[in-house]
Amino acid sequence: MNKKTKIIGMSFLLSMGLLAGCGSSESSGSTGSEKVVIGYFPNIDHAPAMVAREKGYYEKELGKNVKVEYKTFPDGGAFMTALKTGDIDAGLVGPGPVMNNFTNGADVKIIAGASSGGTAIVASKQSGINSVEDFTGKSFITPGVGCTHDVQMETFLQDYGISSARIGGTLKHVTGNPAQYASMFESGKVDLAAVPEPWASQLVKEAGAKIIVDSSKISYGKTLPNTILVASGKKIKADKEVIAKIVKAQNEAIDFINKNPDEAKKITVQSIKEITKQGLDQDVMDTAWTHIRFTEEVNQDVIQQFANSSIELKFIKDKPDFKALIDTQFIN
Repeated sequence: MNKKTKIIGMSFLLSMGLLAGCGSSESSGSTGSEKVVIGYFPNIDHAPAMVAREKGYYEKELGKNVKVEYKTFPDGGAFMTALKTGDIDAGLVGPGPVMNNFTNGADVKIIAGASSGGTAIVASKQSGINSVEDFTGKSFITPGVGCTHDVQMETFLQDYGISSARIGGTLKHVTGNPAQYASMFESGKVDLAAVPEPWASQLVKEAGAKIIVDSSKISYGKTLPNTILVASGKKIKADKEVIAKIVKAQNEAIDFINKNPDEAKKITVQSIKEITKQGLDQDVMDTAWTHIRFTEEVNQDVIQQFANSSIELKFIKDKPDFKALIDTQFIN
């Protein structure tokens, strides 16, 4: 979610600034000579990584001679830095920061999807906002400039002739950690948030916020792979078999999630709590879960459309061919 790009970011997000965060890591598995590091965010849409970790799918697929470590991140910018420096081998992130970095020459490939949906636009109860027509002159927050949620919101607003102050409009934009949005709403620092689950449902329950645009109505809400599995092109060439096993492990986790939603929710809630120190009520989780679809599919056409929106909104300067960004050999 950096620089001038918009594109998805999704996934991005959460945890409170004290996340095991930008560089926290834990290891599990054997003490073999090889090591694989998986990155992800403490968000519901990153549940495939949390379930795969809890169930030991990465360790099972990679074998006893490989030590698996995990790192969690607060945003896509920190994740992409870790991927580019080799601090992580693969992981889950939103398409936004991936596309942004790709257009700037980063060696990154989308190798599978993880989830889609889950982003909503909510308003604080003291904002006086009841519909999109009330947005003019207000302020909104997203996890980062050009992140997935940012792009989704600004694309949606184009139809209403509303744009952010970043490109000459009246809607003031700030960035921040979704876990802190409730306090920002209550203090009156921001009026609106384009936010992923579970934070949208959490804001409704704890801060009395109102959902103005739900996850099915926001741009690309149903079709955009808002959390994707990525690796560097260099890693794919050097360790193709390892990457294939990582994809297989994630697919096992997705299959488990879809067949065992109740247990998957418990694993996700516990994992988020361990990282963010913030618990989630069962009813919040149940509501949020219905807004997300877990799938390894990657819709290339939607990725390109999302990129086109980012260009129109001036998050990205040039129009690259994002077909080169997606490596389908592992999901096929």
